[in-house]
Amino acid sequence: MRLKRTIKENIAAYFFLLPNLTGFLVFTSIPVVASLVLSFMKWDLFSSPRWIGLDNFKLLFQDQLFWKYCWNTVYLMLAIPFSIAGSLILALALNQKIKGAVFFRTVYFLPTICSGVAIFMLWRLIYNPDFGVFNTLISKFGALVHVPLKGPEWLTDENWAKPALIIMNVWQTVGGYNMILYLAALQGVPRDLYEAAEIDGANGWQRFWAVTWPQISPTTFFIATMSIIGGFQSGFDPAYIMTGGGPNGSTTTIIYYIYNNAFKWHQMGYAASISWILFLAIFLATLTKWKIFSKVVHY
Repeated sequence: MRLKRTIKENIAAYFFLLPNLTGFLVFTSIPVVASLVLSFMKWDLFSSPRWIGLDNFKLLFQDQLFWKYCWNTVYLMLAIPFSIAGSLILALALNQKIKGAVFFRTVYFLPTICSGVAIFMLWRLIYNPDFGVFNTLISKFGALVHVPLKGPEWLTDENWAKPALIIMNVWQTVGGYNMILYLAALQGVPRDLYEAAEIDGANGWQRFWAVTWPQISPTTFFIATMSIIGGFQSGFDPAYIMTGGGPNGSTTTIIYYIYNNAFKWHQMGYAASISWILFLAIFLATLTKWKIFSKVVHY
């Protein structure tokens, strides 16, 4: 009797899981396997796929553009430590008992939920070399000190395009989900630990390093891991809308290169091979970070 009841419960559970499992198979598992097979083929969308073995991967490692765009991707990931540090600082400030804390949390979180296209168009105006906010402030400051100053060509200068995107990315992410996660972690730190530190004579900075930082280290580890994974996969939207990948490919990332190969140049097999190399890079980076930094996380 108990066995029949268990079987019925299992069948009911499988029926509840079936819609999600079906979606996972149809929209995730099958496309992933198909992309792996496609990475060993040459296909331009107009003719039948042709098996070419490892040729796509051989070409990939000889592709100078691929390595340039890998460097661009890593360079743009310099925004990650600034974003994490800013999120922590905001969370520490908003965790205090201040008036309007809920209002400020909402304001800081708004860039995360706003349309990405609208934000990128706004920042294109901010970076405009003729009437943008930054260059206007630079010229006005020059007038105050009686020195003619002219701002850079933010999005059309190879030396400034990537720093411009980093500044925008930090602004967009500093008050987002990472801040919310830090707020939750800070509110979970036991008060008695702070009281014990105060009794021992610890000042605010010492309390942070001795109590707060170890207690929120699992959250920091999670945020850093997810940020690195997201960093490898990011860069398409701002490049597509703000710079077109330029100037001279200086803002083209691996994701944008995959898009160009697949949907502009119709090299689907080559795009699939880049995707799998990107997957391996993310996997190895995540595994390496886990091996190195998981030992210093306080669980």
